[in-house]
Amino acid sequence: MATFATSDQLLVIIDPAARETDNESVRIAKDVLSAGAAAKVCLPDGPEEFARALSRRGSRRPVVIGDDGALVRAVTLLHRRRELAGCVLSVVPVGGAQSVAHTLGVPAGAVAAARAVLDGVERRMDLLVDDSDGVVLGALRIPPVADEPQAPEPETAIRTWLRPYQTLVRSLSARPAPVVSRPGPARLRVEVDGRTVVDLDQPLEGVSVTPGDRGVAEVEVRPLSVGAEATPLRASGRTVTVVGADFRYRADAGVAGPVRRRTWRVLEGAWGLTVPA
Repeated sequence: MATFATSDQLLVIIDPAARETDNESVRIAKDVLSAGAAAKVCLPDGPEEFARALSRRGSRRPVVIGDDGALVRAVTLLHRRRELAGCVLSVVPVGGAQSVAHTLGVPAGAVAAARAVLDGVERRMDLLVDDSDGVVLGALRIPPVADEPQAPEPETAIRTWLRPYQTLVRSLSARPAPVVSRPGPARLRVEVDGRTVVDLDQPLEGVSVTPGDRGVAEVEVRPLSVGAEATPLRASGRTVTVVGADFRYRADAGVAGPVRRRTWRVLEGAWGLTVPA
């Protein structure tokens, strides 16, 4: 693991949603980072400015202040520019969903996370990449859990910037929020490294895929239980292919689909994140 010196130059990119939801934590994190290192602060107003700031970072180490969606957006941009391997990312979780960042080892709280940026170490991690160049940092679930917040996927991240207007529209509407029903059984063919784990004739409660730390993905298939609880099927491999009729999936902070076929492959040690030493 590489260590960092507080003399490193930082590029601090503050996600607009973080400023909107918790500006006090943003201010605290910015003050800690600026006091401990030479920091250039960017306040992008939209996805294009976010991407432009990241691409013009030069030798500065990028630090994202934002939620899981902002972290996934940064990793996706760097991956698609083929710059991810040579760039170490840091994140201070502020705003909406933060479970991915915390699961990866980033501490909770603006001060603790900012101190980890300054004094932490680089942790190299595997990455799941699909055949549309989407990325998965933490976990992939099929079908997506219906009662979780439907955060925007990286490909449609522009919706994040429309939150203030969506909030206004909701506040002016007298209609009750629609009730989202839990998805029914899925029928999917799941293949791991070309070997069929389950086929279309077996109804499923769900499938989960997580990148491991040895260049393989861990796959769990949960058959639909009737009476006694069914035993999950587990497999591991470098490629995972799922085939089914118009299925959706949750990848980190977003829901994608519908698709009829998607393949994920593992890139070993593909990206680095700053975590506490």
